[in-house]
Parts: sequence; C-alpha cells; structure tokens
Amino acid sequence: MINVGIIGAGRIGQVHAKSILTGVPEARILAIADPYMKPAVAEWAKSVGIEGVYEDYHKILDDARIDAVLICASTNLHAQISLEAIAAGKHVFCEKPIDQSIEKIEQVKAALAASPKKLIYQVGFNRRYDHNYRALRKAVEDGKIGEVQYVRVSSRDPEPPPAEYAAVSGGIFMDMMIHDLDMVRYLSGEEVVEVYAQGACLIDPAIGEAGDVDTCTITMKLANGALATVDGSRKAVYGYDQRGEVFGSKGCATTQNDTASNVVLSNVDGVTGEKPLWFFLERYMGSYQAEVREFIECILKDEQPKTGIEDGLVSIKLALACNKSLKENRPVRVDEI
Repeated sequence: MINVGIIGAGRIGQVHAKSILTGVPEARILAIADPYMKPAVAEWAKSVGIEGVYEDYHKILDDARIDAVLICASTNLHAQISLEAIAAGKHVFCEKPIDQSIEKIEQVKAALAASPKKLIYQVGFNRRYDHNYRALRKAVEDGKIGEVQYVRVSSRDPEPPPAEYAAVSGGIFMDMMIHDLDMVRYLSGEEVVEVYAQGACLIDPAIGEAGDVDTCTITMKLANGALATVDGSRKAVYGYDQRGEVFGSKGCATTQNDTASNVVLSNVDGVTGEKPLWFFLERYMGSYQAEVREFIECILKDEQPKTGIEDGLVSIKLALACNKSLKENRPVRVDEI
C-alpha cells in the first residue's frame, strides 16, 4: 500500500483524489492540503476517510508515513514544491507544467539526479493515457501505418477562459496547446526539431488585449523528416473537439471524438448524431485515473514512468519555441530555445 498526500484541493486535486478512491486500490490518501481550503472540500475529504486536511502543505511533506505526493497546486508553485518534496524523499506526481521556466525545470531534474533515494517523478500529461490516443499510438508502434510521414492533432475547447487567466497563463501554447505539442511527440515517437506558429484573436477581443491569441495553427518538422500540424481554438460551440491522425507509408490511423452514445438518428430532417462530450473532465476522466494508477504501479515496481521529467522539459521548450515563432513570424528551431 502506497500512502499519498495531495497538494492542492482545487478541481484537478479533487479529480485525482476521486480517481484514487474509486480505482487505485494500491494507494491510500492520508492527507490533502490547500492554503485556500474550502469548508465544503474539507468536509468531503473527511467524509471519504482522508484524515489530514490542512492549509499548510508542509505538513504533508513532514509526514514520514507519506510515500508520495501529487502536486496539484497553482502552476507557479509546481517547481518549488517539487524541490521540497524531493528533499523530503517523496515520490512525485506533478501536474503539467512543472514550470514555465527551463531553468527551474533543470533545477528539479538536477535535484532528482542528486537524491540519495531513487524517486519516481511523473508529469501529468493525461492524454497519453486516453483510450483513443493509446490505441492510435499502438497502431504506430505495431507498424500498421508504416513509416510515419504526417501527424495531425485538432484541439478545440468548448469555451474560452477569462481574459485575466490568459494574461498570466503563459499564453495558449503554454496552458492549452502544450498537451497537443506533447501529443505529436507521443503519437509519432519522434522529436520535434522546428515549429512555425501562427495565431489570431477571433473569439474574444479581451484575450487579444491581454496579449494572447485564441485561434492558432502550428506546423512542425520532426526528426525523421515527417511533418505535423496542430490546430487549436478556444471555442468550439459544439463541445470539446479532440481528434488525431497519423499518416504513413502503409496507411492512416485516426481518432474521433468521444460522445455520450454512438446513436445516429436518420429521418426526414437529416442524419444527426451526438455532440462531443462537453469538456476535459467528461472527456478525459478515465485517463486521469489511468495515469495515477501507473504512478502508483511504478512506485511498487521501482520503475520509471513513461511520462517523466524529460517530457515535461521538452514540452516547455516546444511551447516557448511557438511563442517565439508567433512573435517573430518565422520558423523557429527547437535548439534555439
């Protein structure tokens, strides 16, 4: 049994807690902490058997019974808490991004390497654990499409965030498209060597006034010579649009959106089906549970996870390259970052 503590009791912290409680029997949540702990969340935590409910996360790090922590706090604290958790000898699951700074991620990487205890460090790129994308990756790994020549990822949120969020999030490439940049690497099995990002503000003028874009296209060159594109939008009126495609020398594999059912109605008015599931909690709940399950299994088996700190580092380099490309209106090689 692995004893865990959850740092951050907001939406994603609660998602991970519920995932463990309902589907990861090898783990037990001993404590949850948040400086802005809401009474309703504290009451819920107590009701499901979480004995420690704190405002100060250091109480989790100081608890010798706790083997591992899930860092679900605000982004600006991820690297700091990672360093403190490593120093305390805890295994770490850290929500993406580890930090928006390459230097701070390198500090976490160095701390892991210097730790006298072998520690598991996993980064929360949950889409790698989605049933659709896993099946698409398996088709590539099994050679069913041959040599990868082209990858396409579409990612469109159902509604935009507040402009205040866009002003501090690091921009669309850092807070939203970072998942899709990682997905290109995951699906292709190749590294990205060059990006060319274009963007526009077509949905909410306030996002543009905050210095961001809400609609974008990224063209990429991969190390094996293949090409990739990612298109992103902050608002798709029909729901959460998440699709992918890998094209190769022997064929093509694609994924479609998850829907509440696969019923198609055909009548005199036309042929209609269900809209995509509304947002990420509906669409990706199973993947959140799967990634935490792998984290716990890696601790038990003393194995490093498939999604580690290097993936967290590379994703930030790609996002920064996209920001640079958009600003300078030119292709940017990743090794410039």
